[in-house]
Amino acid sequence: MAGLHHVEIWVADLGQARVEWGWLLSAVGFERRGAWPEGESWSAGDGAYLTLTASPNLSGPVHDRRAPGVNHLAFLGGSRSRVDAVMEAAPAHGWRTLYQERYPFAGGPEHYAGWLENSAGFKAEIVAEEE
Repeated sequence: MAGLHHVEIWVADLGQARVEWGWLLSAVGFERRGAWPEGESWSAGDGAYLTLTASPNLSGPVHDRRAPGVNHLAFLGGSRSRVDAVMEAAPAHGWRTLYQERYPFAGGPEHYAGWLENSAGFKAEIVAEEE
């Protein structure tokens, strides 16, 4: 059996992460499944889930996507119009748009997607389903 079980994102500011990630995860169809003082979990179904966790073992306050490790997470965003709506609303929820001069084809002429970065430097990609 193969598959992804979960992804855990360590955050320095859980309150800010709950605002930024909570909005984005809701916008792409995830639901919060659980919460505890140091974190929360989100799922888009019965499979893999994502957790936001405040850990006392952090090495720094920001995520460096250019260092070895995770560069970004890519989420299914639904239709092209839904991806457009997420990208348009993102700045009001703490996310900065990336590669805007090449949106929505920064990943190539067949890849309709938008890229975002939050206040902690974490990058997310919102990918449209094929039409």
